[in-house]
Amino acid sequence: MSNPAAWATTLHIKDHCLCLHAQRAARALSRRFDEAFRPLGITSGQFSLLNSLNRPEPPTIGAVAALLVMDRSTVTANLKPLERMGAVVVRVDEKDRRGRRAALTDAGRALLAAATPVWVAEHAAVEAGLGRDAEGLRAGLGAVSR
Repeated sequence: MSNPAAWATTLHIKDHCLCLHAQRAARALSRRFDEAFRPLGITSGQFSLLNSLNRPEPPTIGAVAALLVMDRSTVTANLKPLERMGAVVVRVDEKDRRGRRAALTDAGRALLAAATPVWVAEHAAVEAGLGRDAEGLRAGLGAVSR
């Protein structure tokens, strides 16, 4: 026999849980951008990783992890497919031989240059669908991730 109070709680959580709504939105956005980037052979996560490496100096794995709010081992694992495709190179940090730095290759910069207009167009479409709510959503998500 089901517990009516437990069912009411489940419904309340389904309708109000910020974590659930954020997860659902993140999965939907990822699918949308993955599809947009498919012709380039990358995913939305790989685009974010490539973009995080687009700096004057190659960042440490830790700096990339902090920016993307990921752990270093996940960043390292996610860099491997980009290394295999020749878009990224990971080298020993000359300032601290225990660490690693990741950098875009010429192929990686070209891939990012090709992917950026795709992102711009898809992002504009997402923001247009949100209307005036886009800035508030961005601010709220930023506040949660800090």
